[in-house]
Amino acid sequence: MLNAEILRDAEQRRFAWRCRRGLLELDIVLQAFVAKQFDTLNMRELQAFDDLLAMPDNAFWELINSGKQLKKTDAQATKTANEMLQKLRSVRLNDDREAE
Repeated sequence: MLNAEILRDAEQRRFAWRCRRGLLELDIVLQAFVAKQFDTLNMRELQAFDDLLAMPDNAFWELINSGKQLKKTDAQATKTANEMLQKLRSVRLNDDREAE
């Protein structure tokens, strides 16, 4: 394995650990997101995802579930963070459709 691959694998494990949350619904969406889309994220997206993970569970879940964008007053509010919310929502919506 190349050094970059080793670092990417370690970073994916770190994110997977940070995605373990107290709110089951959020935990499921975040774990699925890391498993399915982590390899496609660039550095800006990884930073935005990391920032989103710092949010409290209920506020984070509300953002994912509501379809709202981050407000300019939110510390995590960036164009990339709002794009990451869309990606997280797509995982949630795809998982909902697969369950039917």
